[in-house]
Amino acid sequence: MQHNKTAFVFPGQGAQYAGMGKDLYDNYPLARELMLQANEELGFAITDIMFEGSDEDLRQTRVTQPAIFLHSVVACRLMTKLRPDMVAGHSLGEFSALVIAGALDMGDGLRLVSQRAQAMQEACELCPGTMAAVLGLPDDKVAEVCGSVKDVVVAANYNCPGQVVISGSLRGVEQACKALKEAGAKRALKLPVGGAFHSPLMQPAAERLQKAIMDTAFYAPKYPIYQNVTARAEKNKDAIKQQLLQQLTSPVRWTQSVQQMVADGAKEFYEFGPGDVLKGLIRKINSDVTVG
Repeated sequence: MQHNKTAFVFPGQGAQYAGMGKDLYDNYPLARELMLQANEELGFAITDIMFEGSDEDLRQTRVTQPAIFLHSVVACRLMTKLRPDMVAGHSLGEFSALVIAGALDMGDGLRLVSQRAQAMQEACELCPGTMAAVLGLPDDKVAEVCGSVKDVVVAANYNCPGQVVISGSLRGVEQACKALKEAGAKRALKLPVGGAFHSPLMQPAAERLQKAIMDTAFYAPKYPIYQNVTARAEKNKDAIKQQLLQQLTSPVRWTQSVQQMVADGAKEFYEFGPGDVLKGLIRKINSDVTVG
C-alpha cells in the first residue's frame, strides 16, 4: 500500500506583487540572510524593488524572475516540518524546484534565473510577440487551431483543463484568437506580457542560456522533479539539464505534470512563493487532492 505522498510546487512569472517577501524578511533571520546574499550576488538590491517597487518595476522580466525565485526558495527553506516526496515548478518555478530538490545550488540557481530573464528580455526585443489565455476548449483543439495559423503561434502553457495559454508573433496570436473563438472558445484574451514565452521565438534566449546551463554544476536530486517539457518524474541530472535547455521553446505541461504526480501517489500539494495561482489550477486538475 502506497503512503500518501506530498508534492511541493513553485509558481512562475505573473505571481509577483508589491511588498512580496517583506513579512519573511522582517520575521525570520534565515530569510533576511538569504535575501541579503541574493542582493550581493545580483549586484543590485532586489529586496528594495520587492518590498517598495511599483507593480511596473516588478513587471520587468529581469526583476520579476529572480524576485519570484528568491521568494519561493526562501519560503520553502523556512518550512522545516515537512519534506516533499516530489517537486515541480511552473516555467521559472522549475528552477526553484531544482534548488529545493538539491539538484542546483541556490547561488547558481539565482545566477541562471537572472541570465534567463535577461536572455528572454533580449529575445522579446529581437522578435516581438505576445501571449493569450484561451478558455473553454480542449487542449488538442487549441493545438490544432494554432497549427492551422500561418504566422508563428503555439500552445505554450497547458495550465488546467479548459485553460491553455498560446504564444507567438503579434500577428500569429491575433489570428489564432479569432480562429479559436470561431472554434468555440469562451474567451481568448491577450495577456500583459512582454513576449512570446515558451514558443519558437524564444530560440535566441535558449541559445544564450545554453552555455550558462552547461557550465553549471547539477546534482542528482533528492526527490524526483516533474519537468515542464515531459511532465514525467526525472532524477537523472543530465536529463534534467537537457530538459531545462528545451524549456524556453517548449510548452509548460502543467496539467499533465499534476496528473502524473497524482498517478504516482501525490495526495497533498503545497505551493511556495508569492500568490496562490498553482493552488487554483491544481484544484481544477484534480479535486480529490489536498492543496495547502
